[in-house]
Amino acid sequence: MAMWDRIKDQAKGLQQQAQGARGPAGQRQPATGGPGASGGSKEKLVGLLKSQLGSLKTELKSGAYRDASMAMCALVAASDGSVDPAERHHVENLILQNDVLQNFPPEQLRQRFNKHVDQLMFNFQQGKADAMQEIAKAAKKPVEAKAVVQTGFVIAGADGYIAPAEAQVLREACTALGVSPQEFGL
Repeated sequence: MAMWDRIKDQAKGLQQQAQGARGPAGQRQPATGGPGASGGSKEKLVGLLKSQLGSLKTELKSGAYRDASMAMCALVAASDGSVDPAERHHVENLILQNDVLQNFPPEQLRQRFNKHVDQLMFNFQQGKADAMQEIAKAAKKPVEAKAVVQTGFVIAGADGYIAPAEAQVLREACTALGVSPQEFGL
């Protein structure tokens, strides 16, 4: 648990830095240090989470983690209501390049990710419910539960910006997993 406490403390520090870059009512300031900018606190948090996730590689080999992570990645990709072929391909590449997800055969990852994306595009509400159900299965193991959120956060923040719709599905996943969204600055 000490590692999660360190992550939480580091996330709090990054969140406080982000709040310092915001003006009245929490509005993002046009300064270059905002969360969506290069070097922004969300980008730093994503890097930190990616690093911490990598340190757990040997512990994250279960099918529950694999399946929940692919559902999480699909939800992040579809959070705005659509996934065009270029975005689907981009997220697939991020998944296949993720150090921890290399614990699993690439075809298994692709198949599970695409199954969820297809369901989300056919009927978003039903697809989202199915994905959340898959994500919730990882709640049994706290390390895996937090790792699923970290995986989603890394995918969402790959472009240096966490869109509001992405943040919302990450918060909902936290709830399904019994993880505090505040641990991730959400």
